[in-house]
Amino acid sequence: MAMQRRKLSNPLALAVLVTLWQKPMHPYEIAQTLRSQGKDATTKIKYGSLYTVVQNLEKHGFVEVADVERAGNRPERTVYGLTDAGRQEASEWLSDLLAVPAKEFPIFETALSFLAVLHPDEVVRLLKERLKNLEVEAVSGRAALAKLYETLPRLFLVEVEYQVHMVEAQTEWVRGFLEEIEKGSLPGVDGWRRFHETGELPPEFT
Repeated sequence: MAMQRRKLSNPLALAVLVTLWQKPMHPYEIAQTLRSQGKDATTKIKYGSLYTVVQNLEKHGFVEVADVERAGNRPERTVYGLTDAGRQEASEWLSDLLAVPAKEFPIFETALSFLAVLHPDEVVRLLKERLKNLEVEAVSGRAALAKLYETLPRLFLVEVEYQVHMVEAQTEWVRGFLEEIEKGSLPGVDGWRRFHETGELPPEFT
């Protein structure tokens, strides 16, 4: 099953559609709602970008003007509501994202793919530093999650739970990889070390 090509692909657009599913809102209220519900931990939210996203959603018929609020001397605020097409788009988009794995390109994977240009001892030093940071992040993430569980149902915290699990999984992998380098059990580590000590590329690397 291939993921459908969408008219809008910015994750913030999906966040806006799902937020408007709750009730019609003006852009500032959408941003405040996303932040109050902790969605800024998974979606980059900038008011300027949000307003552009809302305009694009309106252009494609996914949202529509529901009201224009006027309060005293304050500027008018346009309230947007979700259209039937917007509900369908949000539902189909979310279904695609949940069902179809998408290839992502995390920068850490890029760094790992080129780590052989550094000396093994330097890689060990850097990964130990990363491991320390990951361990702190995992502990603080667990503590924050426990606090959130006190006020919110788990259903609304699954993305935070997933983030914590991913940090813990990376922590475990980095720890194991470090051990392989330090013990010399990583296949090719001797040739890797020789390359940095002699400048000669081992035959097994060509």
